[in-house]
Amino acid sequence: MPRLQILELPEGAGDDRPPFALVIDRVSPEWVDVNAESMRDIKDKIGARCVLAFDGDDVEIPANEIPVDPNGYPVRPRGEGDFEQLHEQLKKGLR
Repeated sequence: MPRLQILELPEGAGDDRPPFALVIDRVSPEWVDVNAESMRDIKDKIGARCVLAFDGDDVEIPANEIPVDPNGYPVRPRGEGDFEQLHEQLKKGLR
């Protein structure tokens, strides 16, 4: 069954949102042929820079890996968020 992943790309000066590529792996060559037009439509609708489809082996994107502890359980990263910007965006959206 195909798997979807997001590959974040470096931002450029004119980017108004973070650029990304949609990566689809675990597909057959026939699947790509049949769905080529649909992938172009999806790319345009979601704002991806491109759609990359791979048959055969899995494509592992290191940034998408979930760290695990010695027992094999997912480690939940902790961080400090910038909630001031989020608060301002929510205030604008509620008007």
